[in-house]
Amino acid sequence: MSASENEKDSAALKEDGNTLFKAGDIPGAVCCYTKAIKRSDSHAEKAVLYRNRSACYLKQEDYNKAEADASRVLDIDPGDVKARFRRAQAFQKLSRLDQAFVDAERCAQLEPKNKAFHDLLRQIAAQIQQKSVQLNSTDSRVQQMFSLLIDASAKDSERQKAAQNLVVLSREDAGAEQIFRNDGVKLIEKLLQSKQEDIVLSALRTLVGMCTGHQSRTMAIVNELGMEQLCAVMGAGASTVSLAACHLLQVMFEALTEGMKKEIRGKDEAILPEPSKELRSMLRHLMEMMPASSVSGPGRDSAINLLIKQVPRKSMKNPHNSLTLWVIDQGLKKILEVAGTVPELSGGPPLTDNSHMSCSVLLCKLYDDLKSDAERENFNKLCEEYVQQHFSRRGLDGKLRAIQTVSVLLQGPSDVGNRTLEMSGMMDAVIALCASEDVTHQQVAVETVIHAAGKAKRASFITANGVALLKDLYKKSENDRIRVRALVGLCKLGSAGGTDFSMKQFAEGSTLKLAKQCRKWLCNESLPPTSRRWSVEGLAYLTFDADVKEDLVEDKNALVAMFELAKSEDKTVLFAVGSTLVNCTNSYEVEKPDPQMVELAKYAKQHVPEEHPKDAPSYVEKRLRKLLETGVVSALVCMVKQESPALTEACRDCIARVFLALVERQEDRGTVVAQGGGKALIPLASDNTDIGKIKAAQALAKITITSNPAIAFPGERIYEMVRPLVSILSLECTLLQNFEALMALTNLAGISERLRQKIIKEKALPKIEGYMFEEHDLVRASATECMCNLVLSTEVQKLYLATGNDRLKLLVLYSGEDDERLRKAAAGTLAMLTAEQPELCARIPGTTTHWLEIIQSLLLCDIPDLCHRGVVIVYNMMQAEKSLAETIMESEALEILSVLAKGGEHTPQPVSKVAQSCLEKAVEYSIIMTRDGKGTEP
Repeated sequence: MSASENEKDSAALKEDGNTLFKAGDIPGAVCCYTKAIKRSDSHAEKAVLYRNRSACYLKQEDYNKAEADASRVLDIDPGDVKARFRRAQAFQKLSRLDQAFVDAERCAQLEPKNKAFHDLLRQIAAQIQQKSVQLNSTDSRVQQMFSLLIDASAKDSERQKAAQNLVVLSREDAGAEQIFRNDGVKLIEKLLQSKQEDIVLSALRTLVGMCTGHQSRTMAIVNELGMEQLCAVMGAGASTVSLAACHLLQVMFEALTEGMKKEIRGKDEAILPEPSKELRSMLRHLMEMMPASSVSGPGRDSAINLLIKQVPRKSMKNPHNSLTLWVIDQGLKKILEVAGTVPELSGGPPLTDNSHMSCSVLLCKLYDDLKSDAERENFNKLCEEYVQQHFSRRGLDGKLRAIQTVSVLLQGPSDVGNRTLEMSGMMDAVIALCASEDVTHQQVAVETVIHAAGKAKRASFITANGVALLKDLYKKSENDRIRVRALVGLCKLGSAGGTDFSMKQFAEGSTLKLAKQCRKWLCNESLPPTSRRWSVEGLAYLTFDADVKEDLVEDKNALVAMFELAKSEDKTVLFAVGSTLVNCTNSYEVEKPDPQMVELAKYAKQHVPEEHPKDAPSYVEKRLRKLLETGVVSALVCMVKQESPALTEACRDCIARVFLALVERQEDRGTVVAQGGGKALIPLASDNTDIGKIKAAQALAKITITSNPAIAFPGERIYEMVRPLVSILSLECTLLQNFEALMALTNLAGISERLRQKIIKEKALPKIEGYMFEEHDLVRASATECMCNLVLSTEVQKLYLATGNDRLKLLVLYSGEDDERLRKAAAGTLAMLTAEQPELCARIPGTTTHWLEIIQSLLLCDIPDLCHRGVVIVYNMMQAEKSLAETIMESEALEILSVLAKGGEHTPQPVSKVAQSCLEKAVEYSIIMTRDGKGTEP
């Protein structure tokens, strides 16, 4: 902010805001009014500022803020009719029709002759009437369905149909309200106790419709049904019922938390109680489900999933992590009980194949949400106490539980896992149990060794102490469950050098042999899915070696088996599949060292990483083609659809990287879109790591540049693409990413006004204007092309109409540049602006003294498109003002237009036609005369 802006008083800022509002720069106006409010000491002046800002918020469709500002004005001056009118408009858009009607009626009373007030009053009255009719109609339908559901003598098919109709009805706000008012919650409570799964599912889905986006109704339902009953339904044996109950609780959490974020004013503030009590009660019941033996495995996984989604902060900008601290204090040991459960031992709660992975994700999320060293130390201490408590018990069961807990911690908050692994006697016990004759003991210990080998110092310790043991297990064990895990341990240790070709842990050819065995087990359908999943884990480590990558993509059966496993119910395989594909496509980050630094390192006899010859681009391209032929896209699409804690941000990051690699070649993009890749990329661009979001957005940009966006992203999906594309118009992204985003937005902006409005609403305009000054020719030209399509929108045209800026000057100057692409874009923008807003024509001479030379250079240009843009600009200027026409006709432009108007072999017909129109306009103004004597001599 400049010093002059700092010194401005509230009155000057208000005037600035008014000017920006008239010019269509609504965000700028909001900024000015907000600053003015902070600097103003006058209540009367603040009332005007709040009223003006309310108008801005209405334009931005932020109706909650518009209502809040209008209410502040009325608190100061209840007779301010403009503020009351704006609040009525905001209430109407927020569907608070009773309050909207009161305000609109008062406006009409204060100014009986104001047509706008009466029109709004009629609209609201019609909406209230329509809602009343709808409610009466809905009421009879609800009663009819209730009668059928209560009637024990009714046929099962009729009851099921009534239950399904109730679900459909609950999705409408009027229907949900009528079900609630007709004591529908008690009926649904009875349906939840039904032994028919379809009826229970319908009851849960009806509750979802009733709770979605409605805080007060959700609170009443939670209190009436009770969390005990809802958790009991979620903990039931049927996985479909468990998932439906989990979805219901998720919707309830969202309704309660969203309600807490809204600024509630007036009578609603007094009606709505604080929902935090219900939230904590819900979380407490979820934590009590953790160790309960009566809860099914799928139910426990659902409870963990809910905790993952609801407890940690969504953004680190939020300074409060009190909910995380409360869950750690109240429930960490309960979560660790699940983590330490060994299914083969008696006394533990039932688990699924995904339970330990889900626990790892939850523990990692809780640990990452901690803010201080003291909070992290407390977390470490609680984990160490729990592990020590079991490890110090007599007998092997306690030690196994302790080691299993360490194994889960190593997969989650690895720093905590490493600390527990370093506890006295722990590593020795793990190595000793690897040699046990009991399969369960071996399995727990080997898995811990695998997870412990993730860090270089730990890997070197295990290489020294455990490699011989793992080899022995792999060669001599008769149980494939142990052999495959031992193999993965060897794979992980063998890949410690990563992609560095010169750093190999094992002898030449050993990794290829290990990979071959992994592929063999992967294709063996007689093995349980968990064992086959471990073979993919092995490949995830071994595919750092380019020879292994080549062998894998040539093995079609292994690829198909891996993709089928990715689509299966075993969600724990997702990250392993993602990592393997990232390695095969070389879509990991590679920093190329500075050649001078490499030479220095060689001189100093330091290690220099070497790239494998088969990691060259030509090999990578062949591997990508093989993966596409084998169905990699459908596998990735299925992975994105998985609702599981195993689909972590790291996993999403891998999928986004692979998609970006797959759309690198233009000819492959159609295949990716046809198999659902475009649809899958949209959620990856919003829910991912920071780098993953960029990769997914760049992949979307590449598809949008070369495909018809309306076909590639049909329906509403095309509007969901705008935000990811705008997000990579950032200095943190590369110029290539900026360029591709601008190209994609150019295509979208040319489709419809609604898309242009979406681009404007996502605040892309200032960014695009910024890139119009970029030094790189392609980026500057693509930004100008994007603006060329955006000026079709009236809102953008108003920015050029506003005084005190150089937007028009920039276009005129760019029209005279040497860069053909930039000239076309700038001249095209100028042609459209002068056609849509004729008053801009009179400003062109004031932009630069060379304006006439620039226009003449366009007319003389050999490139037909540029010449056509030039004659259109001239025609628009001549049509706008006679004085401009006189200035143009007094220059060499007259001679040039005369030649162009005659047409000929080198002059396209459209150019000739517009040039002729220019001369006709000059004749009409009597600036020139025709051969028959009409007009006057110039």
